[in-house]
Amino acid sequence: MGPSTFLALALVALPSGDAAGEPGRHWAFQPVHEPATPQVREAEWCSTPIDRFILKGLESKDLRPSAEADRRTLIRRLHFDLLGLPPTWEEVQAFVQDIAPDAYARLVDRLLASPHYGERWGRHWLDVARYADTKGYVFFEDAEYPWAWTYRDYVIESLNQDLPYDRFILEQLAADQLEPRSLPALRALGFLTLGGRFMNNQQDILDDRIDAVSRGLLGLTVSCARCHDHKYDPILTRDYYSLYGVFANAVEPTIPPLYFDPPQTEAYQAFAKELKAREQKLADFVRTKREQVMSGARTRAAEYLLAAHALESQPSTEEFMLIADGSDLNPRMIRRWQSFLLRTRRNHHPVMAPWHEFARLPEAQIAERVGEVLAELIRPSVERPLNPLIVQTLASQPIRKLEDVARCYGEVFKTVDSAWQAGAAQGASRLQDPSQEEIRQVLYGPDAPANVALLPQGNLDLLPDRPAQEELKKLLKAVEEWRAKGAGAPPRAMALEDVAQPIEQRVFIRGNPGNLGELAPRRFLPILAGQDSPLFTKGSGRLELARAIASPSNPLTARVIVNRLWLHHFGAGLVSTPGDFGLRSDPPSHPELLDYLAAQFMANGWSLKQLHRQILLSATYRQSSRDRPDCRAVDPENRLLWRMNRRPLDFESPRDSLLAVSGRLKHEIGGPSVRHPFLASANRRTLYTYLDRMNVPSLFRTFDFPSPDATSPQRDTTVVAPQALFLMNNDFVSQSAERLLERAEIRRARGVEPRVESVYQLILARLPSEAEVSLALGFLGSEPTEQQWKRYVHALLMSNESATVD
Repeated sequence: MGPSTFLALALVALPSGDAAGEPGRHWAFQPVHEPATPQVREAEWCSTPIDRFILKGLESKDLRPSAEADRRTLIRRLHFDLLGLPPTWEEVQAFVQDIAPDAYARLVDRLLASPHYGERWGRHWLDVARYADTKGYVFFEDAEYPWAWTYRDYVIESLNQDLPYDRFILEQLAADQLEPRSLPALRALGFLTLGGRFMNNQQDILDDRIDAVSRGLLGLTVSCARCHDHKYDPILTRDYYSLYGVFANAVEPTIPPLYFDPPQTEAYQAFAKELKAREQKLADFVRTKREQVMSGARTRAAEYLLAAHALESQPSTEEFMLIADGSDLNPRMIRRWQSFLLRTRRNHHPVMAPWHEFARLPEAQIAERVGEVLAELIRPSVERPLNPLIVQTLASQPIRKLEDVARCYGEVFKTVDSAWQAGAAQGASRLQDPSQEEIRQVLYGPDAPANVALLPQGNLDLLPDRPAQEELKKLLKAVEEWRAKGAGAPPRAMALEDVAQPIEQRVFIRGNPGNLGELAPRRFLPILAGQDSPLFTKGSGRLELARAIASPSNPLTARVIVNRLWLHHFGAGLVSTPGDFGLRSDPPSHPELLDYLAAQFMANGWSLKQLHRQILLSATYRQSSRDRPDCRAVDPENRLLWRMNRRPLDFESPRDSLLAVSGRLKHEIGGPSVRHPFLASANRRTLYTYLDRMNVPSLFRTFDFPSPDATSPQRDTTVVAPQALFLMNNDFVSQSAERLLERAEIRRARGVEPRVESVYQLILARLPSEAEVSLALGFLGSEPTEQQWKRYVHALLMSNESATVD
């Protein structure tokens, strides 16, 4: 393949038309305007405005829509689309026999009101939210998210309650900042916090959150601008780091909050008592060790000053050299002194200014210039006077090298520390001598390098020895495990909170956090909000970002969610790339329909159920899926929707159907995740399966379950041999056949043919045809054994009809 071939491939990938020269003219970046419904020749076919847009496209190609599907097909299609479960024989018969004009509409409303609707569509959203119950690889840290399921339950509840989609967005990005404050809504923040932890690499964690928000909510691949300006879309690296700054200024609280007031039961009181005892044991240990760490940092201040000075010429990646050189100083504490010196160098600090003046001199010049340095420092013109205790000590001691300066500081610090210890013992809150109090602040003040917290665990290496570190880890684990899994422990929300003092983010040049570029103030994407979009000024900016995303003036949000619903109802979106509406995306198959639905969606209060209803009541949705060669010759991919697409069921629906038809399905909504979904005792919906990022079962991948390592706007769809092999050989399927044969409906049937009819009614919700009865009798004979029945039922459970929806 020569250079010309590579050039040709590159040109194919580039945007074309108006968008290539003026990205702002790209269709997805234009405001949503509701178009007029088109005029069509066969208007009598149309049940809703949706049908007019579809029919216009068909008539432009001289095509006609397909006939309406039969009633059994329609109720089965609706059940799987809205609930992810098959209808029963009784439900099918009731619908088939209901001849009222509004029978279909009433069926749609009944299914939308079912609590199982939230489970079905919650699973679709969890793909977007990259839901899992674990963090991925995090070294020796506990990898489990004990409360991930609370986010999953929030999603189910929100969808069942038809929470407006704009509010759904606000809560998932900034529930902690909304007024009035809602404790249950705190669970929504799991959308941000339950992503992978990428070996605790903070930059990757934040990148994952940006990706979930941008692709999941906006249909834009913003993360492509992490290391350079986006190659195709009008998104600069600065835009990426504007969003990075939003999420970098929000942290997870040390103790996740409760999202309800726990009832004061005996079990909870026992839990709280044990938790308090464990926390007290941890607090006692931390208090003792913290005092040891801080005392060492103060008494050895001279050594730490010299070490911090020596470290200034070393990059942070060489911190291990501090350990390798034989010193028993703590590397983390050296870094803290270094940071303190950096802060005090920026102004004329009354205590540290002399140190900085001597530290900047070459070692050989210190002895000869000591008088000059001190004279310069104490000149009346200097804005802030020096601490007299430091000056007097330096003036009274022979100063030949920087070690002598450090020794002087150490002597003064020890003298003041002793005075403070004596005063504190008598209840003093500060030293009376202003000069001493000034130095005490260097040792004990809020910004003092020796004033450290051992928690969270990021400061474990401040402890002086490995046994102490291991003991602290042990005590922390005891508290965290009991808080999460102790008997009577209330569940908590995987929440976020803003930092006290937000910082402005700088661009990481080429994605390198050690190579800082220009400031990137927190703001929304200019391509959507305009080049003069306001900066975010309230805390981290999460709430302002959420409002910008959920704004009716945002051209993407409504289009993206409308397209996602259309995708799950028809098997293909109006836009073929649901996670990328950027310049490289294909244009919508029906752009006016997409805008009509987006405008209607917002006008109807961002109601997802109302949007479902609009789509499901259309004649377009009710079409038969039968093939028509003449139409296929014109539109082989059915982009014009001359028929309904026949679709394979997703991974969850076949397993849930096996549980349902065998009478084993437990209809309980919500609760902690369940491990081992294919054990005989597992009777909850697949939605509730415990999902380990590091160990996603191969079976899940075989059936196209999406990776939870990143947001998944659309699942792959494959039909491969291992799927059939699983259905043929897995114990779960054979056990389902056994349990189905134990159902009362089967036991009551007398004779082979009536029993075959009962099996068809339970599995396929229909009666068998004469040919199917004949085939069954040929296999079973007149007196079939239980093993023959089991094989026969097993074959029906793995039939193509069971695995697809027409």
